[in-house]
Amino acid sequence: MLHFIFQLPIDSATLARIDADDVVVFFESALFKLLKTGVFSELLTEKLKTNRLCVVADELVVRGIAADTLLCGLDIIDYTELVNLSVSNTLIQSWT
Repeated sequence: MLHFIFQLPIDSATLARIDADDVVVFFESALFKLLKTGVFSELLTEKLKTNRLCVVADELVVRGIAADTLLCGLDIIDYTELVNLSVSNTLIQSWT
């Protein structure tokens, strides 16, 4: 399954609904939860062991977030890869 997470707040209950091997793409203000210093950094680091967590490069630029401030292991993708993920996943859950 592919998950799109857009807005804050992200809570642990939302993250618990993400199964192993699901792919998650973060957008908009949800990107701020991916910072190394974020409240969910430990929980998201654990998710990285079983899930692919992604951000779109242009989303980082728009918000002025440097890649080196993000959790290690996140995939920074472009819009072509986002389309590929959307096509290859039959189920998509949007968390807004």
